[in-house]
Amino acid sequence: MKILEQLRQRGEANNLQAVADAIPYARHLQLRIDSKGDELTTVLPFRDELIGNQNLPAIHGGVLGSMLELTAVMQLLRATELERLPKTIDLSIDYLRSARAQDLYGRAHVTRQGRRVANVRVELWQQARDKPVAVAHGHFLLSPLAHSAE
Repeated sequence: MKILEQLRQRGEANNLQAVADAIPYARHLQLRIDSKGDELTTVLPFRDELIGNQNLPAIHGGVLGSMLELTAVMQLLRATELERLPKTIDLSIDYLRSARAQDLYGRAHVTRQGRRVANVRVELWQQARDKPVAVAHGHFLLSPLAHSAE
């Protein structure tokens, strides 16, 4: 059974933390969803096992890439009514600086949304939002709910 379908049956489809907890890798990362007001922020609490470069130390680039993609997916789920989780068509990532051994924050903005495809821009930062550690632009395939197409 699909993740969103299971959550709908339990009445938790609109609870983005429940969605994140149902995605195995998001659960492994211990990704938290903070949605105050109109803004959705993802939070990745720092743990030593996230370190990829012990010399700096810096969070592994694959963890950053995963968080960028998960942040985009969470924003799309918040902005749309989907039958299934959005599927990534492509994701272009710019790693701007090392992500140090501290919590990581992410925000996404849907720059364009059609009936089947959405474009999303995402940024990750640590201490200051105006100093991102990584940004991404992605295209995602959407599966709208049948009643939302009417």
